[in-house]
Amino acid sequence: MQTGYVYHDDYLKHDTGLHPENGGRLTAIMDGLKESPYFNRLIQIEPVPAKADQIHYIHTYDLIGTVSDFSASLMQLDPDTPTCSRSYEIALLAAGGVILAVDAVMDGMDSVFALVRPPGHHAEPDRSMGFCLFNNIAIAARHAQKKGLEKVLIVDWDVHHGNGTQEAFYKDSSVMYFSIHQSPHYPGTGSVDETGAGDGSGYNINVPLRSGAGDPDYLYVFNEILVPAARKFKPDIILVSAGQDGHRDDPLAGMNLTSEGFGQMAGVVRSLADELCGGKLVLALEGGYNYDALSESVIMIFRALMGECDDISETETRTGVWTEMEAKVEAVMETRAGAGMGIGAEAGTGPVSDHTRQVVERVKELHSGGKIL
Repeated sequence: MQTGYVYHDDYLKHDTGLHPENGGRLTAIMDGLKESPYFNRLIQIEPVPAKADQIHYIHTYDLIGTVSDFSASLMQLDPDTPTCSRSYEIALLAAGGVILAVDAVMDGMDSVFALVRPPGHHAEPDRSMGFCLFNNIAIAARHAQKKGLEKVLIVDWDVHHGNGTQEAFYKDSSVMYFSIHQSPHYPGTGSVDETGAGDGSGYNINVPLRSGAGDPDYLYVFNEILVPAARKFKPDIILVSAGQDGHRDDPLAGMNLTSEGFGQMAGVVRSLADELCGGKLVLALEGGYNYDALSESVIMIFRALMGECDDISETETRTGVWTEMEAKVEAVMETRAGAGMGIGAEAGTGPVSDHTRQVVERVKELHSGGKIL
């Protein structure tokens, strides 16, 4: 499979100091990725900045001006969202990187993971917030439509609900938004009852889970909700807000996902893309604040995107992060055959919590017989 990644060293120049969302996140990802057996088989896509008119696909010109002015003045956009003198410039480069990822899969690449920062899914049309300046994934969705694709599925597995993405498409039936997230948790949105409005009624799917939910819970939700919804929606492209802050080692949340679990979720969306939209799949980095957990999870995701199961030669060099992960990777990837969705039939049948089952039933009740389920 032809798999690409977007990266540029300039992403490190959005200088947030000791803030949890800092350049060390991308440095850890790239260091781990370069030590993996996959790096030399990936195709790098060098980003170019988005234009203001492209940012305006989602955001008001007033907000674009505010981000520019606040960056020049070194002011915080909200209590959680600092800027530096280059933040506006780098935010344009982040959005531009995800736009180019969409172009790449439309031109025939199988999948692309945009390793960008600052992240984006909290940014609302008229407000930057929650570490996010511009909503990279939402801008990319509109770009895909302007390039001729009609229906976009956005899957958001960041531990925080993507309030900005939801708001951007809440009344829009051409974009289906699916979010699985910790609740209660920042930013306080993402109730199961938030299902869309007007033409978008039924196209917004929220699955809020309690703290402590892990791999079996997430995979159960994917099998029970995401897979049938995607098959009914029939998207022309799938975009993923890929935040790895649901990892059990992440300091800013309380979920129990493993690095392997992120690989399994990526396997699900990879298989959905192959089945429904000619393989067109783009992921954009969102959260994840434990460097080791983030790096391991991203490697697992790339492995799933490349369709790797058990063909890693014993003669290959494994160093650093890869050496530490090897046994876990092999065990997890053995589960990816079956169920027709890139995960094992047993993967979603572990100790799923009663709360998760109740939430799934509530989501089905709200959406059953409608436009999605």
